[in-house]
Amino acid sequence: MDELMIIGVDLVAIAVLTFGVYFPRHHRRDLVVAFLGVNLGVLATSMVLGSSSVGAGLGLGLFGVLSIIRLRSNEIAQHEIAYYFAALALGLLSGLSPTVGPLTAGLMALVIGGLFVADHPRLFGRYRQQTMQLDAAHTDEAALRAHLEARLGGKVVNLSIRHVDMVNDTTLVEVRYVVAALVGPRPERVAA
Repeated sequence: MDELMIIGVDLVAIAVLTFGVYFPRHHRRDLVVAFLGVNLGVLATSMVLGSSSVGAGLGLGLFGVLSIIRLRSNEIAQHEIAYYFAALALGLLSGLSPTVGPLTAGLMALVIGGLFVADHPRLFGRYRQQTMQLDAAHTDEAALRAHLEARLGGKVVNLSIRHVDMVNDTTLVEVRYVVAALVGPRPERVAA
């Protein structure tokens, strides 16, 4: 009976993480499948490893190697890697716990809550990052910064020139910036 409760708690946790936090914010269907598949696979395997004489360290090491290989085979963003590892952690917390105690439930809630807060759109919502190919060869960083600020409508907080092509007159730059606060149109004044 405890195993069914553990599976149920894990399913609720991964559903909240995937369908309640990740998908409404990022809308990547392929990663929904990845998060669910990784979580359920880790849950099943860690439950078997936890109940057998095979060392849990061996199983966890195997999952670590497999997850790193998978993460390196396709390009995904840093926040998506965090969700990926959260799905792994939820499966491990559930699968290696003999019962659903307050510590396990609290750690699962901590993982989900931490990602909910850290990936919330209102937290640093005005900060952006872009890689841009410019149609001019910029060698003066101050002039480049001013050009980017005018183009992006914000304050550049960091820039890194990746490539300057003097022959084709282009610059490849990675820029991090803060967009200006959006101000709605002012209401018209009525003459008295």
